[in-house]
Amino acid sequence: MMLILMDVWDSVRGFMASGGDVLWLVAAVLFLMWVLMLERYWYLNWISPKQHQAVIASWEAREETTSWHAHRIREAWVSQAKQDLNARMLLIKTLVAICPMIGLLGTVTGMISVFDVMAVQGTSNARLMAAGISMATMPTMAGMVAALSGVFFSTRLDSKMRISLEKLKDSMPHH
Repeated sequence: MMLILMDVWDSVRGFMASGGDVLWLVAAVLFLMWVLMLERYWYLNWISPKQHQAVIASWEAREETTSWHAHRIREAWVSQAKQDLNARMLLIKTLVAICPMIGLLGTVTGMISVFDVMAVQGTSNARLMAAGISMATMPTMAGMVAALSGVFFSTRLDSKMRISLEKLKDSMPHH
């Protein structure tokens, strides 16, 4: 088992070395994005239902639910639930949008490395230029893959949050 982990770690280190320092930045943004998304999934599946049940119980415990004042209270509770559900979603979406930009930063730094090799060694040393081209393409690919995974899961998370909020609204009838 330890040998397999060592092989995996060596593969990851080799991949990260071929992409340059910008690839570490892509990895850090990807890690933060996934930590935030997992926290939102955890909140949506375990914390939010309990809070929604408490709000529904408070609404049902009210004697009067038809006046203007009762409707404003209902709206405030629904608004608070919506705010709690959408917490950190803007940050997640921003991180998703930043991933391809960081990848493009890697493209620029990799091409600068290629041009630096060309200036020092000339255009005849393809092996040295290949390292720069790798540094240009790997972060771009990683940034796009990170963004795609983030787009898919953040959209799904957003949809589940909207459904949860609609269920809360439907559970609090107002006449």
